[in-house]
Amino acid sequence: MSETGVAPIDLFEKVRNHDRKEQLEAADAADLNPYFRLLTSQAGPVVEMEGRETIMLGSNNYLGLTGDPRVKQASAEALEQYGTGVTGSRLLNGTTPLHVALEEELADWMGTEDAIVFSTGYQSNVGCLQAILEPSDTVICDSGDHASLLDGCKLSGAKLRPFRHNQMEKLEKMLQRAQDDGGGILIVVDGVYSMEGDVCNLPSVVELANRYGARLMVDEAHGVGVLGARGAGATELFGLEDQVDLRMGTFSKSLASCGGFIAGDREVVDYLRISSRSFIFSASGVPASVGAALAALRIIRTEGPALFERLLSNADYLREGLKSIGLRVVEPGLMPDGSVATTPVVPVVVGDDWKAVLLWKALFDAGVYTNVAVHPAVPHGGALLRTSLMATHEKEQLDRALETIGRVAADFDGLVE
Repeated sequence: MSETGVAPIDLFEKVRNHDRKEQLEAADAADLNPYFRLLTSQAGPVVEMEGRETIMLGSNNYLGLTGDPRVKQASAEALEQYGTGVTGSRLLNGTTPLHVALEEELADWMGTEDAIVFSTGYQSNVGCLQAILEPSDTVICDSGDHASLLDGCKLSGAKLRPFRHNQMEKLEKMLQRAQDDGGGILIVVDGVYSMEGDVCNLPSVVELANRYGARLMVDEAHGVGVLGARGAGATELFGLEDQVDLRMGTFSKSLASCGGFIAGDREVVDYLRISSRSFIFSASGVPASVGAALAALRIIRTEGPALFERLLSNADYLREGLKSIGLRVVEPGLMPDGSVATTPVVPVVVGDDWKAVLLWKALFDAGVYTNVAVHPAVPHGGALLRTSLMATHEKEQLDRALETIGRVAADFDGLVE
């Protein structure tokens, strides 16, 4: 009893009684927890996980550049020149020539006036949206948008109007409603959706944004270094670079490092530099990370097309192989000409959360690592086994993985059609 005479509410009660506690305890007891597994080698097509050789089908190392000697050398040189960290924010003492060079080359690559580098991709989205939006504004988000986008929208205080994933009639309905909200309107979508692996219907989104006077931001985390002739993302793939106001990308996937960026008009980027709280009040990206991202970017800009072709060929190969086994695969979507808009993310629909975990464990024990996505990462009843490809996967490795997946999946009722 407190001094007021009222029994206090224990803030930590939720920790002891949250809705997934029993499920997690059961998974831990049976060694079924798919998360926080130990990687004991460098990231690559085949890795060592917990002492075993494992085919890696769960990494975002799309171009395989984390092990490229040039990227590692650039990281080592940055470490040697600038030390392990700059111990301050970019605003104060945390800007080095590496940060400036990376921002300049990112802007040139994206075809925008400027770019700003954040310490993580999450901070990029949260910091951009918090700064750009005000409580009087409206932000319209796809229900499949990454959590960092949704968190940034909520942090801004703007009116949030979500629409059903990739449903353009729902987007238009939200735009119509937003006309009476009284503020500016921003549409926020992913270029490639991280769980489903499908592309945004960007041509329709752009058309609607123009019709209703809305600004548009595209999260290209899974598109940069993957899609388009330059690898500039889904926005480039659809030929809409001059129609998108802000583009976000990360370094933790194709760019073989850690960090993120926002690219856009110089006036907007300059405003972010003095207004984005996650930029101003976070330590600058460490030199080794920035040096690695800069080296990876330069490789992509000179050797990218061959890497993109290998990556997307591998994705096509695995997707068709999984379908031939009889598994239900999320299709990536289509280009305006009817061709498949292949992405490096190839998810298998499982449905039930527990079945997805059991399937993941059976595959892990058999030497194939995948990612399992359960609620709330996906809707209830929409659990996925999420696979992703690298340019450095060999067909023999994919064949071995497909043989294993087919053999294991046959033991699960209702999974193979």
